[in-house]
Amino acid sequence: MKPSLCLVGMALMLFVALEPSSAQDLAFIGVNVVPMDRDALLNDQTVVVRDGRISGVGPTGSTRVPEGALRLDGRGKYLMPGLGEMHGHIPSPLQAREFTEAVLFLYVANGVTTVRGMQGAPGQLDLRERAKRAELMAPNLYLAGPPFSGKTIKSAEEAIQTVRQQKGEGWDLLKVLTGLARDHYDAMARTAKEVGISFAGHVPADVGLLHAIKSGQETFDHLDGYIEYLQGEKGAVPDAKLQEIAKLSREAGVWVVPTMALWETLRGTADLATLRAYPELKYMPPQQIQQWTSAQENLLKNSEFKPDVARTVIQNRMRLLKALHDGGVKILLGSDAPQRFSVPGFSIHREMKRMVDAGMKPYDILRSGTYNVGLYLKEKDSFGTIEVGRRADLILLDANPLEDIDNIARRSGVMVRGRWLPEREIQSRLDQIAASHR
Repeated sequence: MKPSLCLVGMALMLFVALEPSSAQDLAFIGVNVVPMDRDALLNDQTVVVRDGRISGVGPTGSTRVPEGALRLDGRGKYLMPGLGEMHGHIPSPLQAREFTEAVLFLYVANGVTTVRGMQGAPGQLDLRERAKRAELMAPNLYLAGPPFSGKTIKSAEEAIQTVRQQKGEGWDLLKVLTGLARDHYDAMARTAKEVGISFAGHVPADVGLLHAIKSGQETFDHLDGYIEYLQGEKGAVPDAKLQEIAKLSREAGVWVVPTMALWETLRGTADLATLRAYPELKYMPPQQIQQWTSAQENLLKNSEFKPDVARTVIQNRMRLLKALHDGGVKILLGSDAPQRFSVPGFSIHREMKRMVDAGMKPYDILRSGTYNVGLYLKEKDSFGTIEVGRRADLILLDANPLEDIDNIARRSGVMVRGRWLPEREIQSRLDQIAASHR
């Protein structure tokens, strides 16, 4: 279906509005800093940004501000590092440029300044470089290549060739999907180690959780493989088994990206009427909302759908996340957007609420989206905390996020690579995106 001339006009107007402003020297004066390298609050600080980096942090009375720098009054506000979406998706080049750039802005609008894209497609590497050059308003992008799955990889030789090809093309990591045969997975894993590229994502059924961990898979997204290993569909998993797998995971150094909220949708335990009432759906195309609605309706009326089993799985996932956290496993914030009723940027807030419900404290949840993201990507850049030398990805808030995770949504503005977007500009651009979909 072709868009109307009106929608095309709105989309083009949106594209013009999304051009980023240039970076400039800037200082947040008298702000409360949430540094995220420790569970603390630093009151009455001045944070200076120069050339896209944090160049100064210290007490307001003794921290020098460069002449000509833009001064932002931070009194009564809270400054924290930008968040990461560690299982996100970037539209493919087959989709309209205006839609792609709107999706990228939706992330930024919610303080998501880093996205690990987990569904590579041709053309995305160019998008990553354009984001680095600040040619569009976008998060910092780290991209997995086109996925390794049972549909895309038909032999061990093809797995080896594809690893080498993606490494040569410059992808940041390899994406594992379901259906991959074990010998093909093993060939991928061996070659990835040889050429120096990580692999992450799902756990194919033929591979299994323990083998994937032993093979060096870096992240386990959606807690994939864990419920299967624990037989979590059959009933409540014993605490001892949860603690055992948490210990094994910690000792192996794996990372997990839980995506709790989305999995409640995909398992059918989330109320459809509630999903359809999400206010952020206005920022997505109506056709997309209809596809999501139809998919959810089909799931719920499928004869194989078993509500009791679905609820058992979700309960076990919540207990598993708490056990992994308590057991010292490294957790990365992610929500798998855009996905079914998972709107880029906005879905992070819903994910964090479910992490609270699982028993995690606000500081630990924020750490999973800031410090931990910087630690995971430390070979790529330096960010995730408020310290001198870090990339200037920041969120200015009107309330303390350490007291209530909902305060993450009470923004005064967002900074990406040293480029400042005040909340009024963010809201204006969000209004244009919503209007383009009417």
